[in-house]
Amino acid sequence: MQNIKIEKVTLNIGVGNEPDKLEKAMVLLEKITNSKPQKTFTKKRIPTWNIRPGLAIGCKVTLRAKKAELMLKKLLYTVNNSLKVSQFDDKGNFSFGIKEYIDIPDVKYEVSLGIIGLEVAVTLQRPGFRIKKRTVKQSNIPSKHQISKQQAIDFIKKEFNINVEENK
Repeated sequence: MQNIKIEKVTLNIGVGNEPDKLEKAMVLLEKITNSKPQKTFTKKRIPTWNIRPGLAIGCKVTLRAKKAELMLKKLLYTVNNSLKVSQFDDKGNFSFGIKEYIDIPDVKYEVSLGIIGLEVAVTLQRPGFRIKKRTVKQSNIPSKHQISKQQAIDFIKKEFNINVEENK
C-alpha cells in the first residue's frame, strides 16, 4: 500500500484573451499527446486584463496510466532530467514548465503555430487514495498514508533517474 505511482500528467497552455492563440494551443496539445484537449474557462472577473467569467483562456490535456508515464519521460528529457526542490509541493506533486515545444523529442516545428510554451503538472498517488473521491462513505486520507515532499523526490529519482537540485 506504500507504493507510489503516477495518477495523471496534465499539460496546460494558458493564452489569455486571444481566440486565435487558443486554437493554435489546442492544435499543439493534440499534436504532442494524440489526445483531444479541453478548453479552460475563467471563473473570476479581472477588468485590467479584459477577462470576464466564462471566457476561454487556455486548454489542457490529462494523461493517465502508461500514456502518462511515456509522455513524462519525454517531457523530463526536455528539462535535461533535472528538477528543483521548489517544484514539488507538500502533497508530493510537482510541476515544471517547457519554454518551447520544439524541445520535446519527436515534435517538429510548425510555422503556423509559432513558438509556444506549456506547463506540466504531475499528480502522484498511492493505492487507497480513492477513498477521498468516492461518493459513498467518502473519507480523508490519513496523514501517514499521504505522500510527503521527500518521498516524491525519492520516487522521481528512483523511477525516472532525475537529478533534483537544491534551490539557489
